[in-house]
Amino acid sequence: MLHVPQPFVTALSPVRGPRRICFFLNAQIHQALHVLPIAIELARDPDFSVDVLAASRAHLDLARRLAAAAGADAIRCDMAGGALLGALARLSGASIPPKLLTLAAAARRLGRYDALVVPERTSLLLLRMGVGRPLFIHTAHGAGDRAVGFDRRIAGFDFALVAGEKQRRRLLDAGLIRRDAHAVVGYPKFDAVRWLPPSPSDLFEDDRPVVLYNPHCDRRLSSWKAFGETVIRQFANDRRYNLIVAPHVKLFDDRRRRAAAEAALAPFAALPNIHVDLGSLRSCDMSYAAMADVYLGDVSSQVYEYLARPRPCLFLDGHGADWRADPSYRHWRYGPVLDHVDRLADEIDAVRASHHHYLPAQREGLNDTFDIGPEPASVRAARAIGGFVLERTRHD
Repeated sequence: MLHVPQPFVTALSPVRGPRRICFFLNAQIHQALHVLPIAIELARDPDFSVDVLAASRAHLDLARRLAAAAGADAIRCDMAGGALLGALARLSGASIPPKLLTLAAAARRLGRYDALVVPERTSLLLLRMGVGRPLFIHTAHGAGDRAVGFDRRIAGFDFALVAGEKQRRRLLDAGLIRRDAHAVVGYPKFDAVRWLPPSPSDLFEDDRPVVLYNPHCDRRLSSWKAFGETVIRQFANDRRYNLIVAPHVKLFDDRRRRAAAEAALAPFAALPNIHVDLGSLRSCDMSYAAMADVYLGDVSSQVYEYLARPRPCLFLDGHGADWRADPSYRHWRYGPVLDHVDRLADEIDAVRASHHHYLPAQREGLNDTFDIGPEPASVRAARAIGGFVLERTRHD
């Protein structure tokens, strides 16, 4: 059943017409799932004219698919850059053109909006390019624990959305959001996933338990360099488990790195108990998290998406972290932390047997991370943005 919000703050709307809101997607496609549900819900309100401006055709195709699935047809979608930027992306083999070039190409157009809604911080550079009219609204693109999620640049936004009390508390304590300029709205990506058609779950020929290996892209923190190929080799040699290898989409987002990884993993990818995905939409739309029985990872915020249904976790420390008192590693309390990958299948057997010891911490962390209310998060987020924009622009 679709949840159609009423006009958010219609009483404040002046005669001047709908406010123009741009949802600007200038990063890899994994970020789009965090903001498109908000755009879809906001477009239902006649007080707003909603555009999606994106760095690739894949973003726009996804936006149209989601809008159609949600029964929304008032969103306009367009590319942020021209043919030259598209050619640059194809030349490098990257999924998007260079971010700064896209910002420069789109700056004049973006300056015509009343508000820009973005899931990242690089877009604040538009202020230095003379784009001063729009309100800048930050949505984030995950709800993890890493310090990067509490970037000092967030203080430069006019308004911020947060998924739950954890983000709100840490951002307030750091002075990065103001009490009157943020809203706790839950996790809109969960709505996007509900609108997407279910992915096939028949990746494997048998019903052995499935392990999802989800290394992050940050080479300073990721387990991939230290352990990645060894992890896969262990599953190749010990067939107790099926393995999905689904790194963060940015880990291999250029032709050279992807080709090298594909060559190295080709002998394993042909095995019946190993599925490798180096960056498709399925690697970030929660398809694999939904079908996994065990999460094997390091610092990715996707662990919280997996824990929407609490299950066993196992974490790999490939960089000698002093993690126990560090809030950026809070999720490492949700399962054992290994600094090796010896006898990995035995370790997975053990964590499955001992999951009950970690279940209270998982549930506590989940409740602190996501504010789950009776209303969909995307509706709450759209109402919060709508109210803020109408209030701030009512005298324009």
